[in-house]
Amino acid sequence: MTVKPRLLFATTNQGKLRELRGLVGDAVEVVSLADLPPVPEPVEDGATFEENAVMKARAYADATGLLTLADDSGLCVDALGGRPGVQSARYAPGDDRARYEKLLTELTGVPDAQRTASFRCALALVGPGGGEAKVEVGQCNGRIGHAPKGSHGFGYDPVFILPGGDRALAELTPEEKSAISHRGKAFQKMKPHLLGL
Repeated sequence: MTVKPRLLFATTNQGKLRELRGLVGDAVEVVSLADLPPVPEPVEDGATFEENAVMKARAYADATGLLTLADDSGLCVDALGGRPGVQSARYAPGDDRARYEKLLTELTGVPDAQRTASFRCALALVGPGGGEAKVEVGQCNGRIGHAPKGSHGFGYDPVFILPGGDRALAELTPEEKSAISHRGKAFQKMKPHLLGL
């Protein structure tokens, strides 16, 4: 019997975990941080999503001795000079709603044509003991709406409007979102690396 490679996905987010497990199927045993004894959380102080993903993957790989996949993602709004960017999860104190409400307040009076934005995700794959990181990036373009819509997803999904209509990312089913999202695109690019383990 062949032993499956074991991969740590450095997250406790069950939605992200399901998405990755669906991508690799039975080819790889995917575990999450929730499956392991507590490990100190690394500081994410990089200037880019790529830097943060690599820092996180390297820290968890070294702490656990496991091949590790980590992501860093966020929302970049053109009218705000790319903010919230790498600070997306820390853009305002409180929960997701507090963060997107701050964003909507900052965009008050900005016309639709200038509310362009993109979700970006960087995935980094790192083995224990160093070595070069494999990094893949995905992006989903759209614009920021004027009010939250939908009940699916998390983060800024309720205010992120997809091109070609007036549908928010939070109005998509998880399957629809995975097919077009920044994270889904990055996962698809990373898939050959994961299936080649």
